[in-house]
Amino acid sequence: MVVRTLPIGILVSGRGSNMEAIADAIACGRVPARIQVVVSDRREARALELARRRGLKALYLAPGDYPSRQAYDRALAETLKKEGVELVVLAGFMRLLGRDFLDQFPNAVINIHPSLLPAFPGLNAQRQAWEYGVKFSGCTVHFVDAGMDTGPIIAQAVVPVKDEDTPETLAARILVEEHRLYPEVIKWLAEGRVTLHGRRVSLKI
Repeated sequence: MVVRTLPIGILVSGRGSNMEAIADAIACGRVPARIQVVVSDRREARALELARRRGLKALYLAPGDYPSRQAYDRALAETLKKEGVELVVLAGFMRLLGRDFLDQFPNAVINIHPSLLPAFPGLNAQRQAWEYGVKFSGCTVHFVDAGMDTGPIIAQAVVPVKDEDTPETLAARILVEEHRLYPEVIKWLAEGRVTLHGRRVSLKI
């Protein structure tokens, strides 16, 4: 198997813990990828500062500078293309991406969500799961489509819900699995081991 270094771009809106987990996995040689750029839609995103401390190119692209969501999506795609990005990694990016963006990166945009999709999409998934009373939750890495957390599922990790859990303790344990699973999926993609057939994703062993 020929493994190349996959050029990725990471989109962030918040604290950047998944971005850091990915950067750490790349730095120690576990993931054959290179972070070309980190882009945020929020100037105050902690992830931008963390990226800059690592010597990564980090940009703020202000939604208010564009007349429409579609115009912003086109500008975001153009920014990533200019940096040579081939895989777009959403790491706490809080905007839905439309066709103007996704068509520029077909089957090359991924996201991680803190539930076992299709259960509990959207915001506060950990609290949703806890309030519903499920016995197992977890996280999901999926391809991104134009819906909210509706793209084809690549991989999932299961986290048992304990009787003594709170939404916060459950979220913390799910986050541990996010930090493990997301870099692993990027590794699989870099190795060319992931195949998409309709909604079904297969992994070459």
